[in-house]
Amino acid sequence: MTGTPRPGGPLLLGVRHHGPGSARAVGAALDAARPRAVLIEGPPEGDALLPLAADEQMRPPVALLAHAVDDPGRAAFWPLAEFSPEWVAIRWALAHGVPVRFIDLPAAHSLAMTEEEEHGGPTEQAEDAGPAAVPLDPVRVLAETAGYDDPERWWEDVVEHRAHDGGPGDPLAPFAALGEAMTALREVYGDGGHPRDGVREAYMRIQLRAARKEFGDGVAVVCGAWHVPALEARTTLAADRALLKGLPKVKAELTWVPWTHHRLARHSGYGAGIDSPGWYAHLFAAPDRPIERWMTKVAGLLRDEDRFVSSAHVIEAVRLAETLAAMRGRPLAGLSETTDAVRAVMCEGSDMPLALVRDRLIVGGALGEVPDTAPAVPLQRDLTRQQRTLRLKPEAAEREMELDLRKDTDAARSRLLHRLRLLGVGWGEPTEGRGSTGTFRESWRLHWEPELYVRVAEAGVWGTTVLSAATARAESDALAATALAEVTALAERCLLAELPDALPVVMRVLADRAALDTDVGHLADALPSLARTLRYGDVRSTDTAALGEVAAGLAERICVGLPPACTGLDADGAAELRRRVDGVHTAIGLLAGAVPANADGLRERWRAALHKLATRDSVAGVIRGRAARLLLDDGHLAQDDAARLMSLALSPGTPPADAAAWIEGFVGGAAGGGMLLVHDERLLALVDAWLTGVPTDTFTDVLPLLRRTFSAYESGVRRTLGELVRRGPAAAGGAARTGTAPGGGTTAPGFGPVLDGPRADAVVPVLRLLLGLDTHTDTHTDAYSAADSITEAGAARSAAGHQTTDEPLGATG
Repeated sequence: MTGTPRPGGPLLLGVRHHGPGSARAVGAALDAARPRAVLIEGPPEGDALLPLAADEQMRPPVALLAHAVDDPGRAAFWPLAEFSPEWVAIRWALAHGVPVRFIDLPAAHSLAMTEEEEHGGPTEQAEDAGPAAVPLDPVRVLAETAGYDDPERWWEDVVEHRAHDGGPGDPLAPFAALGEAMTALREVYGDGGHPRDGVREAYMRIQLRAARKEFGDGVAVVCGAWHVPALEARTTLAADRALLKGLPKVKAELTWVPWTHHRLARHSGYGAGIDSPGWYAHLFAAPDRPIERWMTKVAGLLRDEDRFVSSAHVIEAVRLAETLAAMRGRPLAGLSETTDAVRAVMCEGSDMPLALVRDRLIVGGALGEVPDTAPAVPLQRDLTRQQRTLRLKPEAAEREMELDLRKDTDAARSRLLHRLRLLGVGWGEPTEGRGSTGTFRESWRLHWEPELYVRVAEAGVWGTTVLSAATARAESDALAATALAEVTALAERCLLAELPDALPVVMRVLADRAALDTDVGHLADALPSLARTLRYGDVRSTDTAALGEVAAGLAERICVGLPPACTGLDADGAAELRRRVDGVHTAIGLLAGAVPANADGLRERWRAALHKLATRDSVAGVIRGRAARLLLDDGHLAQDDAARLMSLALSPGTPPADAAAWIEGFVGGAAGGGMLLVHDERLLALVDAWLTGVPTDTFTDVLPLLRRTFSAYESGVRRTLGELVRRGPAAAGGAARTGTAPGGGTTAPGFGPVLDGPRADAVVPVLRLLLGLDTHTDTHTDAYSAADSITEAGAARSAAGHQTTDEPLGATG
């Protein structure tokens, strides 16, 4: 029988991948049976890596990574957690000096078969054949047979809780029962699993025969429970070899890589994904009282987040979880009961803190470690060396990092992260932090995922070190680029990554593309990144003289070609060109500082181009409005001239849609657009008068554009504009709205010209009461005397810092 050593047969231990109950049962069964060899479901190429599992530096979760040598992007993982039955079997064998081997289909075949599936091979056709081809979930079928609607809850009840519920005396009994169940399922549903299972099981039977010849029947096999009946089946060696004949094959390499609990929670990789790896790790590690220990962990987490959780909460949560388990007919409280209890007792019914519990504990953020002696591609070794030198440890949890580029270590970290991004290894992403692009500060968001090991292996084709690989990749990308903006962006990345050997190639391609490209839109897209890049000469001590010449030439051509390019545009084209005008305006401001020799002439030519855009009727309204606003902000357009341009744009002869577009360009998008209307009542009055005069039949057409413009303002600005419009147009000179001070000047809006003494005195009694001052004194003190009294009281209260909480509020008044 399965699970019991019998004459003429090995010990077959059918398990559920990543199951803590199965892991404990495997350990107990191996202790009882003491096999002469242990065979495990996994790729045989990994046999040489198995001794590393006993290394002190090896800490699960980890995974076997297999990738095709000629195509590193074609890869597969076999994850193993501390609570995985396969990991327990490997560690048991290594600890007892027993040979341990993988017996599943070699990775060389499985990777090649994956490629065949992606290209519409036989396996893909089998998967698309219909509902019968969908892999069977045996745990779900068994759970439904037992009357459970949740397979995870059934598995917890019959397997995971056994160690904490006394369990049976025979350590082999669970495997015998599970093997019988799988045999019955396969009799009813046939193979029912993945279309590749037949080939895999044939290979496992061949490996099992070979092990029995070498070690006799004292062999233990740890595999998925679904495969147990197939391994027990009596087949001939010739029949199994026939199934393997003609399988595709590629050259594969394997290594150990760190894994994460978050990755275990996804339905991919070895076996099936699990929803709660952190919970399973707790069940596996807890020697006793798993619910009490779990509630203590939850309480500690919530306390760290400044939530009030006492020991009484823990006691009540445990009692509620046990009560729920009894009401639901479960032997012990499971994850659903503990979660319901935590929500009710510790989270006060809220799901917000419960989401934190799920992320930090139920799933968990564990990241494994592998020994330095694990094989790796040369690029990975260089990356690992730099990570240690720069103290940049890969972490599964996302974290923010601020870099000061004036410090050697931070500058080296920045170069490494930028080089990895150029290679497609997205470990870090730049963010908007306290600094900005081109300054001495950078902000990064770091997040390491196991898939990045595959990206590093793919990037290994470019070189053996991060620097050489990034240089070769940049040169290749420059030669392959077809758009000017691509090359300018690449030049920026080369300077950020400090790739001096690649920059000449990129600059040569950039000069060639810039000379041949006559599209003003392409030039406008390319200029901003070049202007930003020039600033890195100061930050990173990089020579950018050649880059400055190219950028200045692009700016000259844009100033000449932009006005003609802004005519005859539809709404979408005008909006896109408006965005480009903003980018060029910012870029020329940067260029003027980076290329002082041409600064004045460049500014003057761009100013002339903006004047042309602002005054030409043939230019789209949104671009004319934006050009006028840019000139006004830079002090090259007087307020009277801006009001004149607005009055012309909003005149009755202008179509309402064009007028609304001009308004959007003038006061929309740019910072301070709303404040401009708040402080310049003439412009606001012009907009107000135009808007009230828009005909009813066209108002609905311009309303969406106006709503988009004004909705971008801050709520305070919108509220102030609403108040100003509600009051109506100001009197001449604005006196009606501002008021007249005694000296003949004006006061701020909403304030009277002089102090109203009686109204100010009225608040004094309330203030004295709030501050605990003597209420028997004369309360008809003027406002200034009251302020002095309040100040003195505050000083007295500061000097009486030793006052106890039992003293009355006014004790120190």
